[in-house]
Amino acid sequence: MLFLLIGLHVVCATVVFLVGSRLGRWVWPIAATAPTAVVVWLLVNAGAMSDGGAVSQKSEWVPGLGLGLDLRVDAFSTLMLILVSGIGALIFAYAWHYFGNSPSSPRAAGLLTLFAASMVGIVIADNLLALYVFWELTSVTSYLLIGLDDTEAEARSAAQQAWLVTSLGGLAMLAGFVLLGQQAGTYTISEILTAPPSGTTTAVALMLILVGAFTKSAQYPFHSWLPTAMVAPTPISAYLHSAAMVKAGVYLVARLAPAFAVVGPWRPVVVTVGLVTMIAGGLRALRPFDLKQLLAFGTISQLGFLMVLFGIGQPAATAAGCALLLAHGLFKAALFMVVGIVDHKAGTRDIRELPDLGRGWGPTKAVALLSAASMAGVPLLAGFISKEQAYGALVDRSGFDRLVLVGIVIGSMLTVAYSLRFVAALVLPDLVSPELTDRPPARRTPTFWFASTGVLLATGSVVLGVAPRVWSGMVDAAAHALDPGAHAHLVLWHGLTTPLVLSVITLGVGAALFVLRRPVASAQARLTFPVSGLQGYDAVLRSTLGFAGRLTRIVQSGSLPIYAAVIFSAVVIAPMVAMVTGRWWPGWPMLIGTPAHLPIAVVLVVGAVAATLIGRRFAAAILLGVVGYAMGMLFVLQGAPDLALTQFAVETLSVVVFLLVLRVLPDRFELRSTTIRRPLRIVISAAVGVFVVLMAIASSGARTEPSVSGEMAEQALPRGGGRNIVNVILVDIRGMDTLGEISVLVTAGIGVVAIARVGRRRPADPVHPRRRRRTEDVGAP
Repeated sequence: MLFLLIGLHVVCATVVFLVGSRLGRWVWPIAATAPTAVVVWLLVNAGAMSDGGAVSQKSEWVPGLGLGLDLRVDAFSTLMLILVSGIGALIFAYAWHYFGNSPSSPRAAGLLTLFAASMVGIVIADNLLALYVFWELTSVTSYLLIGLDDTEAEARSAAQQAWLVTSLGGLAMLAGFVLLGQQAGTYTISEILTAPPSGTTTAVALMLILVGAFTKSAQYPFHSWLPTAMVAPTPISAYLHSAAMVKAGVYLVARLAPAFAVVGPWRPVVVTVGLVTMIAGGLRALRPFDLKQLLAFGTISQLGFLMVLFGIGQPAATAAGCALLLAHGLFKAALFMVVGIVDHKAGTRDIRELPDLGRGWGPTKAVALLSAASMAGVPLLAGFISKEQAYGALVDRSGFDRLVLVGIVIGSMLTVAYSLRFVAALVLPDLVSPELTDRPPARRTPTFWFASTGVLLATGSVVLGVAPRVWSGMVDAAAHALDPGAHAHLVLWHGLTTPLVLSVITLGVGAALFVLRRPVASAQARLTFPVSGLQGYDAVLRSTLGFAGRLTRIVQSGSLPIYAAVIFSAVVIAPMVAMVTGRWWPGWPMLIGTPAHLPIAVVLVVGAVAATLIGRRFAAAILLGVVGYAMGMLFVLQGAPDLALTQFAVETLSVVVFLLVLRVLPDRFELRSTTIRRPLRIVISAAVGVFVVLMAIASSGARTEPSVSGEMAEQALPRGGGRNIVNVILVDIRGMDTLGEISVLVTAGIGVVAIARVGRRRPADPVHPRRRRRTEDVGAP
């Protein structure tokens, strides 16, 4: 059934791509079928996960590599699937109003559905390598989603940046997965967490895995891709950056932390990166005038908060992380929807240009107020419950954990400040941007149905805040699935406790920061960083491309003899070193099979030597043909007439091609070879020839397993329907290989024809460097 859930997403996406152009906005109900089905499945199977159980399904994919499509859903996976599919279904409904009958609607719906399938795969994968496959699929689909408007250079640049950062992190993560799997002796995640390995190799593997998690969840210093990704349409931002993609790294850390938090540098690295991200992102969220940029940096800050709670690897913090994970998905998705409504109806999301959002904007403002209040941690809302749980997890501890608590409180104060800034921008924009003294009323107002999905999410924050028992059991089960010692007890009133006092102080100081926003802004303006996140990305990209260019100029000299010498030298040296330093072949096969082989071998050798010594190109081509025909005769003697015919045909065609080319070349070979170059060519050529012979002998005598050729001969007639073994191998047993080789030859032939027919090219138009809009909303540290 788990495979069907992923497959249903693919089917829905395929239908949307095929018939979406004729359906207009109605593609969104079709696309929403898949995430809705996941939610229904969760409701039906909730009992199996609530008591510590799990639903699993296994299928071998590549057993030799330990790669299996092992899927597993436990209580924590259920919590994540509620975000990915539950909130995802609401975002699909929101997109129905946002995109309308736009020409991009089918493409957006199909890609979002494929992205949802990838995220579901990440959440339920129980194999490290399978998880990596789904991980990279999210990178590919997010690249296409961020660059949905591929006519805009800014969208293409942002998509490229997101893909490069997350994919490079994914490569590091893959290396970590391989090391961890080898150390554990299995790639099954549940088995690794049950008996986690230790040691230096494990520590290295975990650091590599963390690089992948940090890049995906936009942690400092890999955060710059997320603000630039705000060029995507708002439904895409709401899904990718509140409920799905950016949570993937947090999910991975949450899975691994209970087992590996005590290993080496895990805890200090994760906590330090998370705190820096939380505080730096909060500071940066106080500056943008673009509402979407404000939410982007706020998201970065909240992701740092989640990374700290899960990464510290303590049961109480894990439970708090599970609570915040759900609360954040509710309020952040709703806030993104509000920004989309404002941008869609008011024509701008710049605070300095916002019109007066008066009559007709009540539901939208209510959603903004409730969701921002939940983000700030105001009592009676889900955000308050989760934040108080986080304070309570660290307040009674000492040493390092106390420092972590101080950092979280500072970050939460900044969260209050930018939450107030967001609400004020919609309700009283003059408080944030007094430059525009006369704000005309908005020309269009949103319908209630446009804001209805945001209303549902904001209502969820209220219900979970007022009645925490509603979700206490689900959070407790999720935390227990991660760490058997973790338990969540969510209540509205714990009494007059230290966490409550810290919550009040957080709200008070955060409000003061908003009241003192001008002095704070002046202080931030004076506090400059030598390199911003975007500038760092650009510098790394330019350096990489520059190094690649310099390296290409060195190794791509344009000389075919040098290329051939380098290739053949590598072919000889690398295996010979392995053969000399390792074990030699165990035995030698017979060099001569029958007396008839000897004269043909003599012809072959004489022809090859003569081809290297003769000075005329035409004669050398003919001698090469003689060598090929001699090889074909060896095939005849070995009982492979079809193979011999193929060899004869190839040699005949090769000689014809040689002769056609030789018409435009000098009659004789060049004699410009120096006293050093000619002997060097002879040495390399002789070494390649000797090496090929020795490798053939060594390979035939070093077999450790029975040859498959006997089985091929036995199965050629009953399964392949042919008496010619060679034909059966090429057409049936290795049919796909043959098709690939044919495709390569056809492609090469097309290339040769194109090169032969190309005329003199006109001077190319100058390529202008990429122009990227750099505003104060994007170029941030």
